[in-house]
Amino acid sequence: MKYDLLIVGAGLYGSVFAHEAVKRGRKVLVIDKRCAAGGNCRCENIEGINVHRYGAHIFHTSDKRIWEYVNSFASFNNFVNTPYAYYKGKLYSMPFNMNTFYALWGVTTPEQARAEIERQTAPYKNLTPSNLEEKALSLVGPDVYETLVKGYTEKQWGRSAKELPPFIISRLPLRFTFDNNYFSDVYQGIPTGGYNVIFDALLKGIELKCDADFFSDRRYFENCADRIVFTGRIDEYYDCRFGALEYRSLRFEDEILDKEDFQGNAVINYTDTEPAWTRIIEHKHFERVSSPRTVITREYPADWCDGAEPYYTVNDARNNNLYAKYRALSEGGRVVFGGRLGEYRYYDMHQVIASALSAVKKYL
Repeated sequence: MKYDLLIVGAGLYGSVFAHEAVKRGRKVLVIDKRCAAGGNCRCENIEGINVHRYGAHIFHTSDKRIWEYVNSFASFNNFVNTPYAYYKGKLYSMPFNMNTFYALWGVTTPEQARAEIERQTAPYKNLTPSNLEEKALSLVGPDVYETLVKGYTEKQWGRSAKELPPFIISRLPLRFTFDNNYFSDVYQGIPTGGYNVIFDALLKGIELKCDADFFSDRRYFENCADRIVFTGRIDEYYDCRFGALEYRSLRFEDEILDKEDFQGNAVINYTDTEPAWTRIIEHKHFERVSSPRTVITREYPADWCDGAEPYYTVNDARNNNLYAKYRALSEGGRVVFGGRLGEYRYYDMHQVIASALSAVKKYL
């Protein structure tokens, strides 16, 4: 074998695993089918602005160990995620907090807000929710549901809320303070210079082949290393022998605008059924770039089909049971499956890093 490790995918999981493996004296080859490393965190500099190529990525964690780890590869600014929701010409604070409740009902105290939510949810408290809509109504009532949940969720999943299972929203966080910080984690920020800085540091001195599709030369890649770390679709690795897992995809539409500022915020969600996009990202606000032009990205949910990019796993009972079958195939083998697609679960960035570090400790 030429290498100790072949790592398929140069996203966060693969890059962290590669970095830690080389520190432990392993000889590593990293391949990625895209033209550059970084996975969905990859940035592209346009008009002097680091554009988040595959959707907004805000790093946040309460794990000091993970925060110190990422800060060893890049310095972070103090960006705080404060998204807004746009509904029928009005803006509402996200997540649901006292600013939201004031905009909806004119209430000014937590006591008033709690009383209104209690009044609106009362008719649904004794129901056993059979779908997402009923679940949401029992949690937040019709005003918050219609204004901030229904349209966005239906666009995101491509189905009526009455057809979606209730488990998708096991909870909807309500905050009875005037705090617009979307995350409750201790640490939060954006790496100065964009996420590419982190990947350049993680993969420094490591052999990396981009535009290299594992499945286009599977026999060679499987035989070039003692162990494989695979961060792609676990069902695809096993030729979908039990059937394909389900995913949701996204489509991004960029626009360069000849103006200094478009929306005054990094992220604004569109929570009505129209327009078709779910949010607009204005990238310059992540790093507070001063420039005469701006770059925005409209994000559209999309059905997934083979060949499309799988962004979100569909973790209902059917798919989780199917994943369990694929996971069982991997036990005791020489392939380590990791990341969103390898482990078939939704991951934030800090969770991906933690999973990769745990796997390094287990296998190396």
